[in-house]
Amino acid sequence: MDTKSLGALIAKLRKKSGLTQSKLAEMLNISDKAISRWESGMGYPEITQFPELSKIFGVTIDYLMTGERKGIAIAGNILADIVKTVDHYPKVGMLAYIDCVNKSVGGCVPNTAINLAKIDGDIPISAIGKIGDDEYGRYVLGEISRYNIDTKQISVCPSNHTSFSDVISLPSGERTFFHTKGSNVEFSPSDIDITALNCVLLHIGYVFLLDKFDMEDEEYGTVMARFLHDVQKHSIKTSIDAVSDSNGNYKEKMLPALKYCDYAIVNEFESSMISGLSPYDEDGKLNIDNIRKTMEFMAESGVKEKVVVHCKQAGFCYDVRSGKFTVVPSLDIPKDKIKGSVGAGDAFCAGTLYGIYNGFEDEHILEFASAAAACNLFSDASVGGMKPKEEIEKMAEIYGRKKL
Repeated sequence: MDTKSLGALIAKLRKKSGLTQSKLAEMLNISDKAISRWESGMGYPEITQFPELSKIFGVTIDYLMTGERKGIAIAGNILADIVKTVDHYPKVGMLAYIDCVNKSVGGCVPNTAINLAKIDGDIPISAIGKIGDDEYGRYVLGEISRYNIDTKQISVCPSNHTSFSDVISLPSGERTFFHTKGSNVEFSPSDIDITALNCVLLHIGYVFLLDKFDMEDEEYGTVMARFLHDVQKHSIKTSIDAVSDSNGNYKEKMLPALKYCDYAIVNEFESSMISGLSPYDEDGKLNIDNIRKTMEFMAESGVKEKVVVHCKQAGFCYDVRSGKFTVVPSLDIPKDKIKGSVGAGDAFCAGTLYGIYNGFEDEHILEFASAAAACNLFSDASVGGMKPKEEIEKMAEIYGRKKL
């Protein structure tokens, strides 16, 4: 950015922050004449002054230096998935056969970031999290890097192994996870340099698998809530996801975070644990009225722009500002074409984030997200089935949609 453009940006941010030139100069311990020279395009801040300016104005250093933000940052859970496809789930003490074993990336960060990169390689994507100094960590980092994803904020934990899951998957796509948290236990807000983020939107997941983010915070309720508040202070939109934990206290861990979310993207089980309303009737039929009430409750709890809920049958979007509720059925993929569903939720999330980033209407967001999730069903690995955006847009024409 040239001196004139930077000067205009500093003047704009100073006024937005309610600061006079003299006050800003005092905060930087320089003369007000220096501020005047910057804003008139006759001078330029020292490189060492950019971190302090970013804190004062609540913007990233990259934004100060370029004047624009682009891209999506995905933070949180990183692991390796060891996917084992079995012919059936055995009773305790009985035998089942493993038909095949595959290794793939897993967790919110690799799955969502790689899916986004495969959907549209032109969007800057950054990954943020923690791995161990081991084989699984090197494998996951290598897989993420293959897609030109920025990995500078993935740190290595010397004291704990990379998280991994044994994923036991049926041919129908149903799966069970045996998980070790590993280095994700050590991941905390102190590992993230918010001032270095040059993104429009930061998505983080999963609540219940990030111990230091799930900790109680006296002022904000949880550390996650404080972190999201700090991200928003830098004018970055926030989005959150959880993991389906039947023992999790969703009201305790999720509700504080929702106050500082622009978007919440969760499945029907996770959302129902927040509101206490079942997404299904006693006969197993989808209760759309309860899902809508749950989404309204999440909006009342603080989500600022959109609440998105997904399940096997459909996707739902509640626009907080307008109160509009949108339902789009899932694609009707033939059972004989389904190889697995590991990471389908992350694929839906990636499609949702892509739609939000590109300003899609709510119906289009859900159509695109459900098609992205359907791509995942054609692979037994977490990101193997994702397609480019042009192919995703055509999938509904090929397979049609389920009837609710």
